[in-house]
Amino acid sequence: MPLIQMSILEGRSKEAKKAAMKEVTDAVVRTLGVPPETVRVLIYEMPKEHWGVGGISKADESN
Repeated sequence: MPLIQMSILEGRSKEAKKAAMKEVTDAVVRTLGVPPETVRVLIYEMPKEHWGVGGISKADESN
């Protein structure tokens, strides 16, 4: 049972997250040869102030 965990910044639409789950599932099915019903996809949404790149939070970068 493949378990895929994705960490993304919050703010994406429900439709975008649903599409990402479908595309990731399809890729895992194709590459690992497993049935789609065995693939688990977890999305963790992070607030921008909890995500830093190069020492700068994404919340501060937006300002």
